[in-house]
Amino acid sequence: VQLQAFGGGLVQPGGSLRLSCVASGGIFSIDVMGWYRQAPGKQRELVATITSGGGTNYADSVKGRFTISRDNAKNTVYLQMNSLKPEDTAVYFCNAYLYRGPGWGNYWGQGTLVTVSS
Repeated sequence: VQLQAFGGGLVQPGGSLRLSCVASGGIFSIDVMGWYRQAPGKQRELVATITSGGGTNYADSVKGRFTISRDNAKNTVYLQMNSLKPEDTAVYFCNAYLYRGPGWGNYWGQGTLVTVSS
């Protein structure tokens, strides 16, 4: 299984970015997909998750600014990030709890760096 994330980069405070993550490799079904982030010197933290039925959950720090969505047909999860702040600077990792041949498992992407700076 591969989870490949795209869309990170440098953006000014108040700007927007859209992250994408595609899951591939013998996948039969995906339950929850999500985004986590890890800032320098800090632990990895939840940003947002979305179930296969569209139920969402957000960290308090991003509510009202970030929107998670997914395309089940494409095994892809998105994170639209608006009104970005310097404290949003981190490596963003996508995550999926999915079913393949051997059974259910939790998988991580390689991370994409988001830098919010003027």
